[in-house]
Amino acid sequence: MPVQFTKLKDEHQAVRTDVGMFDISHMGKFYLEGQELLKNLQFLVPSDLERLKPGQAQYTVLLNPQAGIIDDIIVYYQGITETGKQKAKIIVNAGTIEKDKTWLLSHLDEKTITFQDLSAEKALIAIQGPQSVAKLQPFVQEDLSQLKFFGHCETTVLGKPAFIARTGYTGEDGFEVMLDPQVGQELWRSLSKAGVTPCGLGARDTLRLEAAMCLYGEDINDTTTPLEAGLGWLVHLESKGDFIGRDILEKQKQEGVERRLVGLEMEGRNIARHGYRVLCDGKIVGEVTSGTLPPTIGKAIALAYVPRKLGKIGTSLEIEIRGKAYPATVVKKPFYRSANRPSVK
Repeated sequence: MPVQFTKLKDEHQAVRTDVGMFDISHMGKFYLEGQELLKNLQFLVPSDLERLKPGQAQYTVLLNPQAGIIDDIIVYYQGITETGKQKAKIIVNAGTIEKDKTWLLSHLDEKTITFQDLSAEKALIAIQGPQSVAKLQPFVQEDLSQLKFFGHCETTVLGKPAFIARTGYTGEDGFEVMLDPQVGQELWRSLSKAGVTPCGLGARDTLRLEAAMCLYGEDINDTTTPLEAGLGWLVHLESKGDFIGRDILEKQKQEGVERRLVGLEMEGRNIARHGYRVLCDGKIVGEVTSGTLPPTIGKAIALAYVPRKLGKIGTSLEIEIRGKAYPATVVKKPFYRSANRPSVK
């Protein structure tokens, strides 16, 4: 995936105001099928997957025993097969495909659950932006306007089988389309001719950061818990039974977290980058996980872990940039919220 095709700012703004597309075929794509599949997956995530109905999806995280995040994933529940088995697709991050695959297989009974790694077999294209329905619809059999947010379906694209989900990583309305590589290439060319802007990794990062969406390996990892990362809305302690890391999350829920991921807004155009130190009264209190100067809001923003007492909105902090301290203020997340896209929560 290139960093950019033309100019990062133009690609970013295309998604915010019109429509852009990303080749995200590097993402991991798993297909699972088996008796009581959701019940078996329940033990691996803090979210209540058994409440999903066919055609619904859940953004969630795989947890280790310390409630650290192995990866953030989306589980797409596809219903019951003709033989009475539950089926689902799971999309994972590219850099964690093997780790996630090993973790899942080590906790699932291969005698009752079939696991297929489709990562190298399928292309995945994200079409994102307020005009995504209008631009994608001519090539899709399904009526995309009827597909709810985080809904998904099996359909045909350019007359060939495909899987479409109304999900994305930009903070805008849009779709992610999984299909055979040759059909994916044809769809890419067709969308380009229809005026959809090709976008690269640079715009994907600025878009997701404006929407305060966590990036695995930077904002979240196996040492951060979902409660520390501000992902408490996907922890369903009341509606499900035991799961890996539950005891840690229960304790954090009762006592509060020691640190939390906050949004920061810089003064001026000084950019806080990953790894920069966060200061309070001259003392190091945290570290920036992501930072940029995004096109839409025109202000330098960042995500950082700081002690809970310093995480209140309006708190004044500083970021150390090349040996000098620059003012920053804790602000509400997300930094940008699209009028076209409902909340995941």
